This record gives sequence, C-alpha cells and structure tokens, in this order.
Amino acid sequence: MTGTRQQIRTHVHESAGIHFNELVRASEFAPGQIQYHIRRLINEDALVRCEFYGQTHYYPPGYDEWERGALALFRRETAREIVVHLIEHEPASPTETAEALGIARSTLEYHVNHLIEQEVVKKEYGIRNQVTLHLAQPDQIGPLLSEVRPTVPDRFIDRFTRLVDSLLDRS
Repeated sequence: MTGTRQQIRTHVHESAGIHFNELVRASEFAPGQIQYHIRRLINEDALVRCEFYGQTHYYPPGYDEWERGALALFRRETAREIVVHLIEHEPASPTETAEALGIARSTLEYHVNHLIEQEVVKKEYGIRNQVTLHLAQPDQIGPLLSEVRPTVPDRFIDRFTRLVDSLLDRS
C-alpha cells in the first residue's frame, strides 16, 4: 500500500464517518488523488462508502449499517445535542427538548426524523397522543458519540439554521 493510500486509510479509521469534503479539507492531497485512493481502498475492502442525506461518508469495515448511519448523524452538531439531551433527560417531549436546546421545533423535527429513520431515537405516543422522545439503542450510543466531533462546516450549517430560526421567531 502506498504512503498516500495509507495516510488516507488511517485518517478514515481515526474519523469514522468522515465525509468526502471534510477528508479533502483535512488532507494535503488533491481531491482527484483522494478519489483514486479511496476507490482502491474500497476495492481492497479496506474502507466502506455510504451515502447519507446528500453526503458520501467513509468508514472502516468493522462498522455495521446502524453504526454507520448513527455516526453520519452524530457529525451534525444539532443531532448530537438532541441525543446528548435525551441521554441526560430521557424521556423528553419535543417541546421541552427544543426549548432546552434553543432551537425551533421545525429544526428539532428535521433532525429527530433523521434520528428516527436511522433508529437512534424513537417517538412514543401516550395519552391524548402526547409525544415523548426516547433513545432507541441507549447502550450503543455512548461509545459512538465519543468517536465523533462535528466538523466545522457542519457546525456552521447548524448555527446558520439556528440564526434563521431566531430571526423568524422575532417577526
């Protein structure tokens, strides 16, 4: 394995779920070089490629489908904060979660829908259809959360969304 390919492989192993653009930004290599070596690593079964919500993510081969989906979502700051809030305050209503995190209910629903789709969070309906949020697989979430830090671009997107939400709340 070439030095370039080994560096790319090591970076993906250290940042499971990294998406292509972040890999390019964090690397000294040109995008074409990275594409070439990633393709070779995938063909050698040294990496796994998955698409989640419009982004291509790369993983070491040891992660199962659920873990890959969860890691992709945990790269988003708001999704991480929702999960951390549920770890600390489960069960929680959507309204109390949105208020605690300082986000609009629509922003919460956007992220919760993705978290439900990846079986990280579940909604339960109680008396009079009162909704509560729960972690779907709480024992598996902690270790995965510790593996991921949201990337700078993902944090900017989440913070921009929060800014727009706060401006809309004022009108």
